[in-house]
Amino acid sequence: QVQLVESGGGLVQAGGSLTLSCAASRNIFTIKTMGWYRQVPGKQRELVATTTRGGTTNYADFVKGRFTVSRVNANNTVYLRMNTLKPEDTAVYYCTAAYMIGPNYWGQGTQVTVSS
Repeated sequence: QVQLVESGGGLVQAGGSLTLSCAASRNIFTIKTMGWYRQVPGKQRELVATTTRGGTTNYADFVKGRFTVSRVNANNTVYLRMNTLKPEDTAVYYCTAAYMIGPNYWGQGTQVTVSS
């Protein structure tokens, strides 16, 4: 079992950048896939980006070229660097972890608001 705590959300103007962090309560080296999802009120939660233990990354089409996901096993943290933010990126962003098929664990979420 692992607890995930996100931070780094906030208010930013369109075109700006933010970096989200996700701190895990235990060693993430054994976690197969870590990633980020987001949710807007009234809509389904959607995948943003994932990173595997082997270093493979995957991105939703709507963030390709703008967002970068990375994991630092040494400090049990996953990051989401978000550049060129758009108002439609406004959402609650959740960190996730999956030891096998998942995600199995979710953080509490961090709000990102992009003003136009």
